[in-house]
Amino acid sequence: MKKDMIWFDGRNLKNEEAILNMIYILNFENLLIKRGMLDTITPPHKMNLIIEINSEEDMEDLNKEHIVLSADRQLLQKSVQKGFKTALLHRIFDRNSMDEAWQAGSNFDYVVAEFSDTTNIPLELLVAKLQSQNTKVLKIVNSCQDMELAFGVMEVGSDGVVFSNEDHSEIIKVNTFIEKMGTSKIQLAKGRVTEVLHIGIGYRACIDTTGLLKENEGMLIGSTSEGGLLVSSETHFLPYMELRPFRVNAGAVHSYVWAPEGETSYITELKGGSKLLCVDTLGNTREVVVGRVKVEKRPLLKIEVEVDGKRINTMVQDDWHIRIFGADGEVRNASTIKEGEELLTYVCQGGRHVGLKIDESIQEK
Repeated sequence: MKKDMIWFDGRNLKNEEAILNMIYILNFENLLIKRGMLDTITPPHKMNLIIEINSEEDMEDLNKEHIVLSADRQLLQKSVQKGFKTALLHRIFDRNSMDEAWQAGSNFDYVVAEFSDTTNIPLELLVAKLQSQNTKVLKIVNSCQDMELAFGVMEVGSDGVVFSNEDHSEIIKVNTFIEKMGTSKIQLAKGRVTEVLHIGIGYRACIDTTGLLKENEGMLIGSTSEGGLLVSSETHFLPYMELRPFRVNAGAVHSYVWAPEGETSYITELKGGSKLLCVDTLGNTREVVVGRVKVEKRPLLKIEVEVDGKRINTMVQDDWHIRIFGADGEVRNASTIKEGEELLTYVCQGGRHVGLKIDESIQEK
């Protein structure tokens, strides 16, 4: 499934300062501005900028990470030659202008289409014409409803939208939509515990996130890329310490932890800003950002389960306050888990190279 893109149009705002400050603290990550605004605004580092230009001089001092937008095709061609990603701004009002959009747009990275009519037929035709190209189609919209319709065109949908509206209620609706875009679902299985082994002192890591986790949420941790156990967040009662709802006491430093798009990371690779999957007991996932990883020496415990003929193991801190989710969705204290119990397990096809799934014969034990 492709990742939809939502660009916020900040080019002609009546209340520029207030609206941009609002956009900065919400979930928007792509901002379209005029070239002259670049020297006057201070967007956060997370913000990707799309710069509208009207002359070759406008390209001077631009960062190559910026996307250059223009209705001038010759100017865009020069931008391509200079190494910029480019977006063609094109108004579609009849059949000829629609044909021009896909014919000219195929030379650039994006086509930003403004439609004069409310029908979605021109958008459908544009998506169909460019579906075999690398060019992405974005429609200019001014409501959350229009945006959802654009994403649903011909099932595939447009690749993204340019949202052009400074009404606060519509901005919040779009922000909520972006939050939901980051969620998905995976299939969790019941794994029967086959071995619990005290393995002595080693290094384990706590993963602290920049958000708050719920009682039924945690992270997938495993010693091999074929799967792992759902290790709970520190959101359950502890008699001797305060709760830390931002933390997962994840496991030994050699472990894999699952990230978005089916990728994995070694715990030791994580740093502030890394993105991981937060998973709940129903398999619902969302993206969380790492704020800190704390590594310390602690006694370790190996918990191995069997599911669908596969053996999956996770090594966690050998202590009562570490919680693993049972198959019933309730937490189990790690040091009291016994053979024969059932735990929530994630099983997938193994084989990873720098965290990416590869088709290669790999055995991990």
